[in-house]
Amino acid sequence: MKKMLFTCFVLLFASLAPAQESHKPEVGVDKWARKTILLIGAHADDDAMSHGTLGMLQAHGNQVYIATLTTGNVGTQDPDLSRTQLAEIRRQEELAALAELGIPGEHYINLGYDDGLLEFENRKAVVEKLVRLIRTIRPDVLFAFDPGKRYQRWHKSDHRAAAYLAADAARAAMWRLLFEGQIIQDGLKEYMIPEYMFYDGAHEDENTWVDISEFVEKRVSAGAKYVSQFGPGWNKYKPRLSEVELKQMKDSVRTAIRMKDGRPVEGFRYYQGLPDSIGK
Repeated sequence: MKKMLFTCFVLLFASLAPAQESHKPEVGVDKWARKTILLIGAHADDDAMSHGTLGMLQAHGNQVYIATLTTGNVGTQDPDLSRTQLAEIRRQEELAALAELGIPGEHYINLGYDDGLLEFENRKAVVEKLVRLIRTIRPDVLFAFDPGKRYQRWHKSDHRAAAYLAADAARAAMWRLLFEGQIIQDGLKEYMIPEYMFYDGAHEDENTWVDISEFVEKRVSAGAKYVSQFGPGWNKYKPRLSEVELKQMKDSVRTAIRMKDGRPVEGFRYYQGLPDSIGK
C-alpha cells in the first residue's frame, strides 16, 4: 500500500513539474536564419572560438552582434605600448576580424572596462549595462562563456567574470522591476532570451557541434587579424607580419580547430529555458 501511494505521489509530482528545458536545438544551427545573435565576451578575440559558427550565421541571413566587456588594454609584453595605444590596436584588430566574417563594424560594442580587472568592477553597474544591451538588441540567441553545468566552471579572471555577468544579465533582463528606469524612462521592454550557446566549457558538457567545413578559411583569415596577440607581435608589436610569420599565425589558428568524425567543428553547450536554470 505504501509503495502504491509513493508511486502515485511521484506520478503526480511529475505531472505538475514544468516542462524539461531543451538541451539540443530543434533546428540545426546550420539551418538558422533571420535570428538575432549576441555574443558577450571579455576581450577582443574571445569570439574567435566561435568564428566559424558566427561566419556561418551571418552568411545565412542572421544578424550577429559582438559585445566585448574590456578594451584589451593590458595584454602585451611590449614595453613601448601604452594602454591607450593597445586598446586602439585591439579594437582595429577585432573590427578587421569581424569584417572577414561579414559582420558589420557597427555591430561591435565595447563597454570599455580595463583588461584584467573585470572581477573588481561594480557588478551591478556592469550587469545594468548588459541588461540595457539585451533589452535593446533583444537577441534570439546569446553566445557566452559557459559558467558551468551543475558546477562552477573555472576560467581565467576576465573570462570567469564575463561568464557570470552574462548569465546574471540574462536573468535580470526578463524582470521588468529590475533596472526599471530603462523601461519607464527609456521605453525599453523586459526581455527573456530564448536560446543560449555556451562556448569554452567542458567538452563532456557539449551537446551541439557545428560543422564549419565551409567556413574554415574565414575562421583562419579572421584569427590572423589579431597580430598583437601572436608571439612576435605580443613581445614587440608591429602592424604587419612578414609572409613567414603570417603563415605561422594562420597555421596556428588552423591547428586549434577541433575535429569530430573527420570534420572541423566548434562545440557548444546549447540551452533553452529560463535563465535561472542555465547551470542545470
